[in-house]
Amino acid sequence: MSASHKPLALVTGASSGIGLELAKLCAQAGHDLLVAADRPLDQAKQELSAAGARVETVQADLSTEDGVKKLVEAAKGRPIEILCANAGHGLGQAFLDQDWKAVRHVIDTNVTGTLALLHEIGRQMRQAHHGRILVTGSIAGYEPGAYQAVYNGTKAFVDSFAVAMREELRDTGVTVTLLMPSATETEFFDRAGMEDTKVGQSSKDDPADVAKTGFDAMMRGDADVVHGLKNKIMTAAADVLPASVSARQHAKMAKPGSGKE
Repeated sequence: MSASHKPLALVTGASSGIGLELAKLCAQAGHDLLVAADRPLDQAKQELSAAGARVETVQADLSTEDGVKKLVEAAKGRPIEILCANAGHGLGQAFLDQDWKAVRHVIDTNVTGTLALLHEIGRQMRQAHHGRILVTGSIAGYEPGAYQAVYNGTKAFVDSFAVAMREELRDTGVTVTLLMPSATETEFFDRAGMEDTKVGQSSKDDPADVAKTGFDAMMRGDADVVHGLKNKIMTAAADVLPASVSARQHAKMAKPGSGKE
């Protein structure tokens, strides 16, 4: 990247939705941007440049080691002050009806690729004794996700991991914040093949509002944040309901064709 006196923020999953809104907030806070997605970023770059940031884009599949390496190398050794690890994929239908390659891609994107990036950038931040990390988990991690079992399982892992990593970095100058949104108005449900489900057709949160919740929590150094009062109530309920009941409730919302019932 070209020389600049501004600090650098790296945001993944930034072509649209929560990731794009997080990148905008980083730009407004005075950061240059290194943004990544597995889709073209031309439109996102225009919007982010208009916010006054220098923007470097990387189109890469972050489910792969090569994709993560390509992104890290794009920083050209420049210190990263903020990392928003937001990239993630969903997948609808019953587990046994899903294509295995699609299943593996969700796991490798949401878990393996995310951890590879956190491992690399986290080490750099720890050595510098400075940095902020925001990990996009989900309240889905609180529920056994019938008809979305792989996605919910990966988010349960990510939710737990982010809080554990935060504790390991205590007193290092590096903070880790976990953002847990619920259904948000993004391309998620279209890409997951869940448009015909009740949750796919339901009213959803504004990605700009979700991003602001997460960004502000990260800047405060909070451990975790659930966006929205309704979602906070849902997570509290999930903590006390039997897992079998939560799974049955989730099935009613995520079962293919449930949006037509």
